Amino acid sequence: MAPGPDVGRSTGTVRWETFAHGSDIGVRGFGPERERAFEAAAVALTGVVTDPASVRAAERVDVACAAPDDELLLFGWLNALITRMAVRRMLFARFEVSITGGELSGSAWGEPIDVERHAPCVEVKGATFTELAVRRKPDGQWVAQCVVDV
Repeated sequence: MAPGPDVGRSTGTVRWETFAHGSDIGVRGFGPERERAFEAAAVALTGVVTDPASVRAAERVDVACAAPDDELLLFGWLNALITRMAVRRMLFARFEVSITGGELSGSAWGEPIDVERHAPCVEVKGATFTELAVRRKPDGQWVAQCVVDV
């Protein structure tokens, strides 16, 4: 079962969480660099569907997108992942992001959905502009977040 709203986890220097937002769910990633926050937001996206720890990082899928600002880049990244999850019927456990200018190149590692083992609780339809933000906090940590439609 997925962690549910307002639950977060840490892995190394990145932390992720989900948060309640009406009938939808927010995803939020934290990291010491913008790229790590994008990666953590992607883990939170998986956390909406299932426990990311239950997903094996067996197969690599590459993702590229471009946008004029960080918020739209996060929006594009998450929607590209959601599309790959749906088309390939996969869940992802690990992510790697590189951002140069307005271009993101990334990879996601995961496996095909196993309904018994992953017990998916919702289907994510898409990232939205609601609470879309990418910012650096005064302590230097980056936050990348938005609400996803479920």
